[in-house]
Amino acid sequence: MTRLLALLRSRSNVSVSLTYHYFALRVANEIEPFRYRLREGKVLVHDVIHGGTTVLLPNETFTLAYFEYQENFEKFISEAERAVKETQSGKGAFRPRARDDMVHFTTLPWVSFTSFSHARNWGQEDSVPKIAFGKFTRENERTLLPISVEVHHALMDGLHVGQYLTRLEEALVEPEAYLA
Repeated sequence: MTRLLALLRSRSNVSVSLTYHYFALRVANEIEPFRYRLREGKVLVHDVIHGGTTVLLPNETFTLAYFEYQENFEKFISEAERAVKETQSGKGAFRPRARDDMVHFTTLPWVSFTSFSHARNWGQEDSVPKIAFGKFTRENERTLLPISVEVHHALMDGLHVGQYLTRLEEALVEPEAYLA
């Protein structure tokens, strides 16, 4: 995260967390098994997947904000920030979406974890990937971000999660190419 955070210092009005959501969602769209879903006993491949994330409210409860994937960073950030602000304003009711063409995100900026597990309904068709981000840590002048990735093992395995994390690290090492 070191280079990305340095780059964002000159863009103080851009949300750091939505920026790493952008990178995570962009890479998920690049790795085909992240777009696989189980539906009615068959494997469906979405052309594009979108995102949803938890949003902390002032009363310390949470709700969900949803955003469409946009390859263009500026367009993505604009639409995602609007979705989060609308959610925080209370204009939208807490309505989890039943869509499976997404990735579910959560951010725990208070905890630097080595493992994380979402509460899930582990039914056969619960195949939406879930990604959690933790608290930044500093190590040898680098800023690190813990990430947990949960997927349906019938649709992908450690190889694909490894490809995802490797590709995400590569993108974050050279973020300028994506933020232009």
